[in-house]
Amino acid sequence: MSLKGKIALVTGGSRGIGAAITLKLAAEGVDVIINYFRKTSAAELTAGKAREQGVTAHIIKANLAEPEKIDSMFQEIESRFGRLDILISNAASGVARPALELDTRGWEWTMNINARAFLLCAQRAARLMKDGGKMVSISSLGSRLVWPVYTAVGVSKAALEALTRYLAIELAPKGICVNGVAAGAVESEALKMYTTDQGLPQPSLQTTPAGRMLRAEDVANVVAFLCSDEAAMIRGQIIVIDGGLTLAPMTGGSGGTT
Repeated sequence: MSLKGKIALVTGGSRGIGAAITLKLAAEGVDVIINYFRKTSAAELTAGKAREQGVTAHIIKANLAEPEKIDSMFQEIESRFGRLDILISNAASGVARPALELDTRGWEWTMNINARAFLLCAQRAARLMKDGGKMVSISSLGSRLVWPVYTAVGVSKAALEALTRYLAIELAPKGICVNGVAAGAVESEALKMYTTDQGLPQPSLQTTPAGRMLRAEDVANVVAFLCSDEAAMIRGQIIVIDGGLTLAPMTGGSGGTT
């Protein structure tokens, strides 16, 4: 793909799906900026693996729930790199509670991290994409399916997807392509919040019609494609990556009923 020499910011890029995206882009010759919030060791580990691909890898600690931290992050990016070609809005968090048990603090935290942060990052990133660029938001199937304790996260992801479409139109004249991916359940630390103890249906954790569970690398492969010139005519789309699970949610990979 046509990515060599590009500069990318991956929010939440040190672990899980974010790390897979970071390393996939690095393998394609992209210099990567890894945003993280808590674990510096994880960010440094991912950066080290990226550098093994012969690219530059820089880490920036920033809580994306705080607008001033986003401003500081982009000031550092502009000072160090001078431009940005790719923005991957992957950082996510959320409160696992039924709708009737949500409080305003949990709601606002979830919405700010999962939806507002993309808006603020896109505003700042667009200024650094003077020759055009690519933006990809990372959503989940909870934007369209309903799970018992996923209310705040699901609504925030639906907002993220709507924002993706609006940005795709508004930023098109600037040569910026904006798309999103909605990933099914990927084995990761984040998924542990929503296992059966918290209400996630068991079929989501079992084999998909594709014959296996979704991997972080599956998501990263699609994200990398959306960042390439080959995907230039894909605009404002949310690509579902779930191994066909939502087409047959009550069947396993062998077609048997679960």
